Amino acid sequence: MSTTAIAPDPHTAVPTGPPTGAARLAWAVADGWTVTRRDVTHWLRRPGALVAGLLFPILMVLIFGYLFGGGMTVPGGGDYREFMIPGMFAMTMVFGLGETVTAVVNDTSRGVTDRFRSMPMAPSAVVVGRCAADMLKSAVTLAVLVGSGLLVGWEWHGGAGSTLAALGLLLLLRFALVWVGIYLGLLVKGDSVVTTVQTLEFPLGFLSNAFVATATMPVWLGTMADWNPMSSTVAAARELFGNPGWGGDSWIAQNAVLMAVVWPLLITAVFAPLCVHRFRHLED
Repeated sequence: MSTTAIAPDPHTAVPTGPPTGAARLAWAVADGWTVTRRDVTHWLRRPGALVAGLLFPILMVLIFGYLFGGGMTVPGGGDYREFMIPGMFAMTMVFGLGETVTAVVNDTSRGVTDRFRSMPMAPSAVVVGRCAADMLKSAVTLAVLVGSGLLVGWEWHGGAGSTLAALGLLLLLRFALVWVGIYLGLLVKGDSVVTTVQTLEFPLGFLSNAFVATATMPVWLGTMADWNPMSSTVAAARELFGNPGWGGDSWIAQNAVLMAVVWPLLITAVFAPLCVHRFRHLED
């Protein structure tokens, strides 16, 4: 019994990427936007989870502003709520790391990521779409937090340009941490690892100048807190908002605005390529 090989139909096109650089970029953007819409649609279909995610930072503002705020003093003077609110903004951006890891792990465990990889789509589309969707959610969360801060007595004292720059630096920090979250989500497996990542958010967030001045810490601990990328963003936001508590004697504290840009760019430069590479080699 002989076996005859069946030649492929010459009229059947094999999915390949566009041949030119500009066409490949357009292809990646279109596919990334499709993935972004998919993630946003999931949130709109489950508004309860979205609302719960927005209520947590509001609750934190109330706890630190009213329960703890009365017993806290700001070095150099000033209202503690105005000192604390920029730190809470940055803390919320950091706490989004766990949400990103959870979403990516869930997609991987349900086979959604493998399905995407089998489709004729740009390799970067899934990670870029995830990043864009998380940034949209983060922008909404930050807007809600700004409203909450205004209600508890916080306000900015700089001009519109400085205020927008402060909000931009907060979102830039979140942008960098989204890439970290995507990479960890593609790297790890299992809910236990996700829980570990979420637990690590607390030392990353609290080992900073978000709620207390680093000058009040032991020298070695204060130095670690000063060099936490989140501390640079918090200090820069306070400076641009015109809130009390910014400044310090160390080089990193004196150049907070500069480092609030440099840290996220460095983190993104490392983890964005790692995300795309990991997505392409998930079976390895």
